[in-house]
Amino acid sequence: MWIIMGLKKLIEKSGKPFSIIGEANNGVTALEELERKMPDVLFTDIRMPGLNGLELLEKLNEKGYELKVVFITGYADFEYAQTALRLGAFDYLVKPIDQDKLEEVLDRLMEEDGGTGDMSMEADVNPTTIQRIIKEIKQNYANDITLTDLARKYGISTSHLSGLIKEELRMSFSEYIAARRVQKAKELLADEKLSIEEIAEQVGYCDYFYFTKVFKKNAGISPSKYRKNLLT
Repeated sequence: MWIIMGLKKLIEKSGKPFSIIGEANNGVTALEELERKMPDVLFTDIRMPGLNGLELLEKLNEKGYELKVVFITGYADFEYAQTALRLGAFDYLVKPIDQDKLEEVLDRLMEEDGGTGDMSMEADVNPTTIQRIIKEIKQNYANDITLTDLARKYGISTSHLSGLIKEELRMSFSEYIAARRVQKAKELLADEKLSIEEIAEQVGYCDYFYFTKVFKKNAGISPSKYRKNLLT
């Protein structure tokens, strides 16, 4: 927590146009926050419980998220930092973090984003395009659809598209996908011939345990208990 607090103060002190929209103290929570908030940049330590920094980066690569990752590392983890760069990390900073070094990284992040100094400013998106995107989400919610893929397809940054979707649907992309999948799962649970594993796959979850977690979060009970209540 001290590292997080210190980094936040250094970023704020830089006076550069970066906004801190989330934080986490372990890799698993970090992944969940990233999926919900879709930031443009992630600062992460290499050593973390749950998922370490390299494992977190690999998960992000697997999911196709296009965000820039800056690692925070100690001298003892220098080899890990080099591995992170090979995996596509943007850069790394050595603890204790130097203000000048941090600002150099922030400047390069801004330059890579087109030199605008604002990582979310974009021209207005045509309302017809937004409706087309929403329609595509509604039709493909059970497929392997990601915010990053949609952003790339329509030429919009993930952060900007995330905001547009939230304005239109009154919930985030990930919340909407989860809600639609759980609703469909509820319908399928009425069919006793289908196993819960099969239902999970049909609504877009290849991981049974993750499906159960999402279902319980949205419905308040597990899929098996929901089916039992439905059929009694």
